[in-house]
Amino acid sequence: MDLQTIVNKSRSYRRFDESHKIEGALIRDWIRLAQHSPSGMNAQPLKFWLSNTPEMNDLIFPHLGWAGALKDWGGPAEGERPSAYILILGDTEIRETFNVDHGIAAQSILLGATEAGYGGCMIGSVRREEVRKALGIPERFQILLAIALGKPAEQVVVEPVGEDGSVTYYRDQNSVHHVPKRRLAELILHDV
Repeated sequence: MDLQTIVNKSRSYRRFDESHKIEGALIRDWIRLAQHSPSGMNAQPLKFWLSNTPEMNDLIFPHLGWAGALKDWGGPAEGERPSAYILILGDTEIRETFNVDHGIAAQSILLGATEAGYGGCMIGSVRREEVRKALGIPERFQILLAIALGKPAEQVVVEPVGEDGSVTYYRDQNSVHHVPKRRLAELILHDV
């Protein structure tokens, strides 16, 4: 796949085939992508907590918020939950702030997952202290972001923003997830 295809296929998937396990070696390959991604001042303050067992996944899942725009949906049902998670942590003994490092790392991870036929979702709505307590994460690590990973079990369609101007994603009567995107002409303020 070329990069444009990988980016186009990299959507925020929230329902997965939970029976499809993701091997630790593959997850570590995705961490290698994050390892080689840019880092502010090259400080490299990020650490990664990997989970691919049902037992650890069950400790993480209840502390995540899923699809805030879908008010009547509480998250994936059993069987549709992620097969793996990556928690991105900031090591406060290296830096006090992490700027956009975790977003860059997360995008690299998700592009790698997409290339390998998987999908995922960056989740910023994390009940951080509950996750810290459930997993025993030391206080020196700030919980920045969770990435849910698995074999996608839903269809996500990208479409132009409608006449109403809403960019809010939604699901139709067939449970197809629709993601409105602004036109390129709206994004570019000064063209070349």
